[in-house]
Amino acid sequence: MGCILKGGGGLYSRLAVGAVLLAAGAGSRMGGRPKALLELGGVPLIRRQLIALSGAGVDEVVVVLGHHAELIEPMVHSFPVTLVRNLNPDEGQTSSLRLGLQALTGRHDAVLVALADQPLINAQDISAVIGAFKKRAEGTAVVVPTVDGKPGNPVVFSAEVQQQILAGDASVGCRQWRAANPQAVSFFATDNRRYRVDVDTLDDIARFERETGHALRWPAALVPAA
Repeated sequence: MGCILKGGGGLYSRLAVGAVLLAAGAGSRMGGRPKALLELGGVPLIRRQLIALSGAGVDEVVVVLGHHAELIEPMVHSFPVTLVRNLNPDEGQTSSLRLGLQALTGRHDAVLVALADQPLINAQDISAVIGAFKKRAEGTAVVVPTVDGKPGNPVVFSAEVQQQILAGDASVGCRQWRAANPQAVSFFATDNRRYRVDVDTLDDIARFERETGHALRWPAALVPAA
């Protein structure tokens, strides 16, 4: 299921891509409910992300769970992914990212890091970021989509960056590596606002519905009793 990307100069060589999908958060600003299980069109967000990654031809996917793992696991069992549980998810997203990077087993040219709380990201969006990585400026190793100059997700980086992150201190993740190596970061400027849309709070859910006309709903088991 790898990617063969076409550009103006013809076919590029095949790019092997691994992905880490982060879904370990507590959802503390959502009343302690897992954002990954919010449903858009009746489909949980984490399944929408996995469908998008599959459609983009990603070769290997690691899903990192933490809080609410017992609720989220049944939603991903039908996908050919590796599940990793962060036993200390309160240590932050960096700890989950590092566990995911360690769990990738294949030989990859690039690694994509995706978030489970981005409702609108689709296969075309992921393919576009991978394509931008393939065509990145010489000497760069990380591609970050930007909308109106503001960074979005998912991001893609080289296998060398993956190795450097894992060889570094436990506090070093992609964001810290980028801050320490700004010359190695390439920005993929786009007007595609889906890269910037995520949901962290109940207000975000309401704003999402106002701005997109689409409703995000909790599964019945997570709706508080009246």
